[in-house]
Amino acid sequence: MNLSHSDLNGLHVAIIMDGSGRWARMRGLERTEGHRAGVETVRRVIAAAPDLGVSTLTLHSFSSGNWQRPPQEVERLFGIFEDFLFAEPTLWIGRGIRLSVIGRRDRLPASLLQTIEYAESATGGCRNFHLRLAIDYSARHAILDAARRMNAADTADSEAEQELFAHLLGQAEGEAVPEVDLLIRTGGEQRLSDFMLWESAYAELYFTPRLWPDFTGEDLSEALKEFHLRDRRYGALATAV
Repeated sequence: MNLSHSDLNGLHVAIIMDGSGRWARMRGLERTEGHRAGVETVRRVIAAAPDLGVSTLTLHSFSSGNWQRPPQEVERLFGIFEDFLFAEPTLWIGRGIRLSVIGRRDRLPASLLQTIEYAESATGGCRNFHLRLAIDYSARHAILDAARRMNAADTADSEAEQELFAHLLGQAEGEAVPEVDLLIRTGGEQRLSDFMLWESAYAELYFTPRLWPDFTGEDLSEALKEFHLRDRRYGALATAV
């Protein structure tokens, strides 16, 4: 089955959640308070997404480059992740939301890793909506890792190779994940920052100056309205009317 596009299963939206630290600074708060406010935005977006035709949502939560931040900020961020992932699964189960965490796990604190495993296991049977959090994530690292494992495969068919590679990239979830339809970045920056590079090959890009803690379900709706106005041809000619 070709999983390159997600037409049959709803849209795959990926979001680079940028601007929480700036949001806090503008209010004279510690950066951590911006990240806490950003968690409320995550809840709003998860609540709004299914009714907008989204079935897979990938949120860029902590990049591999974020290890360069002050250790105290990293520690507090991981504490926020842990609190969130411990509190939410009961609600997610009731709404059919399955959690997957992508990225490296060998550098995460043991307590956070245990909480991730708990949340993934608790929601593993849910099938209405797929929430993916990228933690200690680098698209380049994910591609290289999949390529190493790809070397052991024996296939000469180009399409089969691409599907196998998609499965390898999504190995943590045990399945190929649909390619990204719409990639949103908040906070005003206009770059991908090593996020979902393979999966976003044909994604529509949407950049907004809105800082992540201020992003709402209405903002997601506006982004999707613009997405639906775009002509997605995947390299082909426009269909004649």
